[in-house]
Amino acid sequence: MRKAAAILSALMLIAGAARPYAAPLPALPGLGREGAYRDLVDVNSYPWRILGRVQTALGTKCTGFAVAPTVVMTAAHCLWLPATGHYIQPRDVHVLMGYVRGSYRTHAQVRRIIVAPGYDPANESATASVDRATLILDRPVVKTDDLLSPVAVKGNESVMLVGYPQDRAEVPYGDVDCHLNGLTIGGLIHHDCAATHGDSGSPLLVRQPDGSWKIGGLAVLAQEGAGGFAAPLMPPVMH
Repeated sequence: MRKAAAILSALMLIAGAARPYAAPLPALPGLGREGAYRDLVDVNSYPWRILGRVQTALGTKCTGFAVAPTVVMTAAHCLWLPATGHYIQPRDVHVLMGYVRGSYRTHAQVRRIIVAPGYDPANESATASVDRATLILDRPVVKTDDLLSPVAVKGNESVMLVGYPQDRAEVPYGDVDCHLNGLTIGGLIHHDCAATHGDSGSPLLVRQPDGSWKIGGLAVLAQEGAGGFAAPLMPPVMH
């Protein structure tokens, strides 16, 4: 997950503010003091069966989540190669669903990468809210019953954010008790979930009134202290 300090310095929050944390700051952005607030989750249980690790032949590792049996979403910046000025070839991207310490339920290779219209890795400050990539896979990786619906975020809702963070890259690890803080002028969802590098592409799950979960966004940026920003899957409805 990219660090938001430089990228979002010009963005003001419409609603809410990040919860304060005392110095010193952690080595990794987005975690808060000693990476508190995070837990291991069971990727074989609801709602985490949609979760997978996205990795490339070049060694890049991010998080992704299934939105259809043969479709996974992740952060577009995970697939960008600054040295070449191009996105990585689909054949060099792999998805490992239910990954835990070298084991996984299903492996799929990417056939096609679709970057969200408007995203520009050379102009992240203006386009981070569409930092999304859709991966078309060569085989199904989940059942239809495992899938979660997208939802437009509405305000100070309870959320969860779990992925494969840099400091716990071999296990699904994250914050299962956090909240939305608001929306930036640039269209990003601001949350106080502890998440860092490697969590890019993680689903931001929003608790519904009936206790179920839906996907409100996709993690793209971390900040100093706990918290970060997600690209919405649907236009937010903020008050």
